[in-house]
Amino acid sequence: MDGIFVMKGKFQEIYAKHSIVFDKGVQFALALLVFYLINNNVGFMKAAASPVVTLALAVICTFFPTVMTAVAATALILAHMYAVSIAALAVTAVVFLIMYIFYFRLTPKMAVVVLLMPAAFVFQIPFAVPLAYALVSTPVCMVAVVCGTIVYFMMEYVKKAAPGLTGKGLSGIMSQSSEYLKQVFQDKEMWIIIAAFLIAFLVVYTIRRQSVNHAWKVAALAGVTVNAVVNIVGDIVLGVHTSYTSLVAGSVAAVVIGLVLELMFFAVDYTKSESLQYEDDEYYYYVKAIPKLSVAKPEKTVKRISGRRETEIMDTESVRNRRRESAGPADRGGARPAVRSGTEHGRGNAKLH
Repeated sequence: MDGIFVMKGKFQEIYAKHSIVFDKGVQFALALLVFYLINNNVGFMKAAASPVVTLALAVICTFFPTVMTAVAATALILAHMYAVSIAALAVTAVVFLIMYIFYFRLTPKMAVVVLLMPAAFVFQIPFAVPLAYALVSTPVCMVAVVCGTIVYFMMEYVKKAAPGLTGKGLSGIMSQSSEYLKQVFQDKEMWIIIAAFLIAFLVVYTIRRQSVNHAWKVAALAGVTVNAVVNIVGDIVLGVHTSYTSLVAGSVAAVVIGLVLELMFFAVDYTKSESLQYEDDEYYYYVKAIPKLSVAKPEKTVKRISGRRETEIMDTESVRNRRRESAGPADRGGARPAVRSGTEHGRGNAKLH
């Protein structure tokens, strides 16, 4: 775990230095994924579904706020609906207009939720998005969760019923529009999923704000349990077919994402928690303080090792000259002694003269 927290600290430092690059990179990847999924699932207009258009839209939306990606995705969906029929275009446009009225009024900064919900359904992990935002955000983003879920089921219906939406004339358009609205907004599976998302969202949000130990883990487990129970009850009571394999796999993926979010945003040390009490003139305060988990960076010790040892080559004559210069004046005129004892003896003889 220490290594994971060290890596987290390094990533935070890198992100702080290059936050704009990371944000724009994530925004580009999200826009590219959303436009690809739209063109791949409801790509009825061949010109709009080309890879060049997908890439160009993703690049353009990267330089604008995220809400522009949602607007561009809406325009792309409407273009494909126009290729199907006027009725599909009209109904889809009205539904999007109603959703945008509530969306821009309540959650204008939650455009990414509307974009992520259909993508999560495609990857069969739809509850991962409500769980993630219940852990890090507020209940107001439930509006965006509902809008994203409705968009996905609209696209699924058009994808399946596109061959039957080709009638012409006013009567044909009216019948297609009523059938479209009926099939989408009377879909029991959609409303069961929305109800499960909303109930589980409130459960996760309520538990993770409590002062209990491991609140985020308990909230994630409780959320996936409530979501699964509501889906199973709806399957039994209303006869809606639910894929239990996808439900279990999506729940596991949601819990894993919740644990990653806890590591990134709420890493605390419950073993060092303290309960504090203090008061002022009007109130008594009971506070539970839990320190954030942090790991000191390992210190680096640098050892400098010499690659090779240099050897100085000296001339023999120069060595002799140095020895003579270091010797006394009396020794310079006499014979060069071989050993130290001889040198001392020569000095003694010089003194006797």
